[in-house]
Amino acid sequence: DAEQEITHVVRGADLLDSTPRQIFLQQGLGVPTPQYVHLPVAVNAAGEKLSKQTMAAPLDDEKPVPALWRALEFLGQSPPAALQQASLHEFWEYATIHWSLAKVPKTRTIAV
Repeated sequence: DAEQEITHVVRGADLLDSTPRQIFLQQGLGVPTPQYVHLPVAVNAAGEKLSKQTMAAPLDDEKPVPALWRALEFLGQSPPAALQQASLHEFWEYATIHWSLAKVPKTRTIAV
């Protein structure tokens, strides 16, 4: 990360426990510590992280906006329903302007 001048790391809360070790190593090596953000992980009814291994439904890459809208909603951003009909460019414009880390649920997992 330091060699590539990474300043921000955004990842799932399932990796939260490894962060203190990484910061300890960075400090020991005398390299900058990036800012870390850990987002809740989507899990199924059995508490398993959604993935191909747990047979999670694939996303429709032909029509990504509805899935991206659900992701914003999952992350507590309360996107307007009309945004589901937006173009991909319009979606990202809205999401970038209205993103608030403070709205992200402070939990490790969210069942979907």
